[in-house]
Amino acid sequence: MAVTVETLEKLERRITLTLAAADINSEVETRLKKLARTVKADGFRPGKVPMSVVAQRYAYSVQYDVMNDKLGEAFSSAANEAKLRVAGAPKIAQKDESPEGQMAFDATFEIYPDVKIGDLSAADVERVASDVTDVAIDKTVEILRKQRRSFAQRAANEVAADDDRVTIDFEGKLDGEPFQGGKADGFQFIIGEGQMLEAFEKAVRGMKAGDSKTFPLAFPEDYHGKDVAGKEADFLVTLKKIEAQHLPEVNEAFAKSLGIPDASIDALRADIKKNLEREVKFRVLARNKGAVMDALVANAELDVPTALVEGESERMIAAAREDLKKRGVKDADKAPIPAEIFKPQAERRVRLGLVVAELVRANNLQAKPEQLQAHIEELAQSYEKPAEVVRWYLSDRARLAEVEAVVVENNVTDFVLAQAKVSEKALPFDELMATAS
Repeated sequence: MAVTVETLEKLERRITLTLAAADINSEVETRLKKLARTVKADGFRPGKVPMSVVAQRYAYSVQYDVMNDKLGEAFSSAANEAKLRVAGAPKIAQKDESPEGQMAFDATFEIYPDVKIGDLSAADVERVASDVTDVAIDKTVEILRKQRRSFAQRAANEVAADDDRVTIDFEGKLDGEPFQGGKADGFQFIIGEGQMLEAFEKAVRGMKAGDSKTFPLAFPEDYHGKDVAGKEADFLVTLKKIEAQHLPEVNEAFAKSLGIPDASIDALRADIKKNLEREVKFRVLARNKGAVMDALVANAELDVPTALVEGESERMIAAAREDLKKRGVKDADKAPIPAEIFKPQAERRVRLGLVVAELVRANNLQAKPEQLQAHIEELAQSYEKPAEVVRWYLSDRARLAEVEAVVVENNVTDFVLAQAKVSEKALPFDELMATAS
């Protein structure tokens, strides 16, 4: 019998499912008999519990399971027969009237949309490029030096200056009252590195060990501590210790400490350049991929299934709760997070996913085995034992699926850039590294 599909609105559809009451009752009876062989009840030996007792205790739950199973099978069969691509789970409600001996249900659901991708040759896409300069290498060397710096206590008559590590006691008050987070003993920070507010560092700069100072400090309006944001506090600071930093010399010993095989400065700089070029490549790719995805969304027409957006919102809420849990927030799994917060982002993700899937299908942009292997090997190059990393990726289907998704996105990016109107932009290294990759 042909399945009748009723169109309600845009992607929403409805079909009627019918189940024979006799089939339901028969399956319920079969499952109860099977259950009776193992169920336990006070006053009866295992396997000897009367069917009336088993039915009284378990009939409702067994019937519920049977109905769910039968409706799932019926819906799947009807959707396949009608050649429908169902998006999300259907909402099933029993009809008030049914043919004799039958149980009738309305299944309301959404289908995947037709995706129309416009003329990509008319799409404007900005493609960035960036180079690793000697200046970038020099800055990286300085970062490596700072990671291996040492500190030595200054003489009693010397004052605190930039790059010194100071140990202080401090207490802040608002309108004469202490506030949470405004007091610490034995607190260390390095002057000039932005660990403290600029006004706080300015007050400490020039002090000697043993000095105390009281000064006003105005918190910025956007300060992370909401209780003090936009307010002015009075701070008492006592400087306990000043330590001058010592940076290691850039020499063969320094190169050796970083694991450079021949311990030469040239080899160190070459290794830094190689690593920076790898990082630049991934960041440039991410930047260009984002521009391509924006162009795809702007050039596509489709209706977005509500069920998929709701599902994506739920995943984002679950991820947010997990993040809160990792940060030590109490009862994070019960945190009230409104789905509306994530709806715009969830809708964009679903829309983009549908557009990308259509582009991949229509243009055979699936990831090829050799592409997966090459990408994994490239990822592994930043590790000490690349071969082990490659095996780690290849041994797990979930990890391999993540790589496959990235390769597909790269294929899509290359395809769109080959079609679109591309404008080139040279991006300074510092600007590129300052953006999220």
